[in-house]
Formats: sequence, structure tokens, C-alpha cells
Amino acid sequence: MTGLKELRILIAEDDIDDAEIIKASFEKHTAFADVDLVKNGQELLDFLNSRQKTPDIILTDINMPILNGIDALRQICDDDQLNKIPAFVYSTAINPIYEAKCMELGTKGFLIKPYSLEGFDDIPNKIIEILEEHE
Repeated sequence: MTGLKELRILIAEDDIDDAEIIKASFEKHTAFADVDLVKNGQELLDFLNSRQKTPDIILTDINMPILNGIDALRQICDDDQLNKIPAFVYSTAINPIYEAKCMELGTKGFLIKPYSLEGFDDIPNKIIEILEEHE
């Protein structure tokens, strides 16, 4: 990883409003230099497999069309190159089964999708805190 500044993050989020809000939250955070957004798990895998631009961090929603976040994480976990990228999940679903599955797949954190704009602004900070704890 490039240290905890100038990070590249890839976000998978199907909700247009949430996507705009979360992207803006990362863009205004000083640790993140590059924010890419995809709409579902299949686009997430396609982006990663293109190897054009490898992110330092992955953040994915769980409930998305075409391919959900957990199924995308399974495929990432099975790839020797991609499974080295720290992955985080965020969801409105407070479901211990989802959280357990995500942790089994090696995710670094399971975050609850906030209901306020300020809550979205906290997500980059939470990710940085978790990464610092694991260094």
C-alpha cells in the first residue's frame, strides 16, 4: 500500500444517490487521491480484472443487482493477486450472517451504511483507522 495517503479506492454501489454521496466523502478526504465507482459486483470484478488501475482498497455494498457484494468478494478471495487488496463491506442490512460471511472472506471491516450525510463522511475515517490497526 502507498501509505495512508494518496490511496486509490474502488467502490461498488448500485444506489445512485448513495454512490454520489460516498464518492464525494472519499474525494474530500485528504488520504484518498483516486476514487473509482462501479454499479455492481460484476463491474467490480471487471474493473479489477482489467488490471489497468489497481486500487489500494475495495469498498462494496452487499445488496446489488447482477452480482452481489458477497459473491464478488468470494471471487476476489479466490484470486491470488486480488485477495491482497484490503476489502471493506458496507450495507444497510445489519445481518450477523452477512457479517460472518464477509469476515470469513477476509474483509477488513463490515460497516453499517449511515442515514446521514455526516455519517457517510465518517466512513473514510473508519477505514483509515482499521488499516492503521492492521499495520
